[in-house]
Amino acid sequence: MDIRKTSKFLSLILRHKPETIGITLDKNGWANVAEILRGMKISFADLEKVVAENDKQRFSFNDDRTKIRANQGHSISVDVEVEEKIPPAILYHGTVEKNLKSIAERGLLKMNRLHVHLSADIETAKKVAARRSGNAVIYKIFAQKMFDDGYKFYQSKNGVWLTEHVPPQYLEGIGARA
Repeated sequence: MDIRKTSKFLSLILRHKPETIGITLDKNGWANVAEILRGMKISFADLEKVVAENDKQRFSFNDDRTKIRANQGHSISVDVEVEEKIPPAILYHGTVEKNLKSIAERGLLKMNRLHVHLSADIETAKKVAARRSGNAVIYKIFAQKMFDDGYKFYQSKNGVWLTEHVPPQYLEGIGARA
C-alpha cells in the first residue's frame, strides 16, 4: 500500500466527495469504517496505519473504531464539532505569491472550504506554503485582535486553528520564505 496515495484518497472521500465510493457521511462528518474498507478496498490494518502515520493527523476514529472522519478541511457541509476557543495572540498562514493581490484586497477567504486554516507556529505555515505551487509567503495573523473585535476561532482535534475569514487589516506579510 502506498500510504501517501491512500491518505490522499481518504481525504478526498472524507472531506470532499464521499460519493466517489458510494458512501454518505453523517451530519458530523463520520463515515462507517466497514463501508470505507469496502469502498477503498483496503484492510483495517491499512486504514489504521494511514490514520496513525498521516503527518497532519487529518483523520480520527470514534471510540470503538467503527467510524472515521476528517478533522477539518471539508468542502461539504458537516459539523465536525470543533471547539470554539480563544486563540493565541498571533497565528500564521502559509500561501504563495500569486495570491498576494487577492489577499491584500479581500483578506484570507475560506474559498471552497468551511474555514480558513491557520497555524500556531511559523514552521507549520512554511510547510503548508511549501506544498503549494509557487513562491511561498507567510502571513502573521493578529488573532487576539480579531477575537477582541468579535471574530470566532475554533481548534480542530489535530491542532489546526480555524476561522471564517481573516480581513486584510489583521494580516501582516512577514516576508519569510519557506
